[in-house]
Amino acid sequence: MTEEVGGEGRIYTIPLRDVKKAPRWKRGNKAIALIRKYLHRHTKSEYIVLDTKINEKVWERGSQKPPSRIRVKVTTEEDIVRAELVE
Repeated sequence: MTEEVGGEGRIYTIPLRDVKKAPRWKRGNKAIALIRKYLHRHTKSEYIVLDTKINEKVWERGSQKPPSRIRVKVTTEEDIVRAELVE
């Protein structure tokens, strides 16, 4: 799901339900990989910079229980895509 935020960027709600297919101890790493994959697919950029708040949100309850979805605000500067947590 995508929302437009003025001229500043976009807000994406990234579903992380595919994380449940991974073994419990790999789910935190898989969630970060899925976020990068989703942003690569939707922004067509190779270089993606994730804010530390996204990492903290995913690992908040440990590697075995990442959130089922996450909302990020994405801004593009030339070829660099920067993502930060909306909440």
